[in-house]
Amino acid sequence: ILVARGAPPRRFPIRSCVVCRTTQQKRELTRIVRTPDGRVLVDPTGKLPGRGAYLCASQECRKAALDKGSLQRALEVPIPPELRTELTGEAINIEQGGSRGQE
Repeated sequence: ILVARGAPPRRFPIRSCVVCRTTQQKRELTRIVRTPDGRVLVDPTGKLPGRGAYLCASQECRKAALDKGSLQRALEVPIPPELRTELTGEAINIEQGGSRGQE
């Protein structure tokens, strides 16, 4: 007797926030990457080469990552001032739904 099997359930990559250590699906977190040439960027695609660190969308985690140095420690380089501004501004947009197309 043959038994038909359905496809196994899809597994999604899980990552943890460098500040609060909560685990979420990779696409729900923001990836910050240190590229091989030493630049530090926000990686919206999650595919840029280099050392990556993930942050929650919450403004508290983003602020703590910059204030406590969690992000700097994870990427092993100082965080540039323009990225600090981008992260604090982006947190407001995400919480209001602006950057995810939910206006």
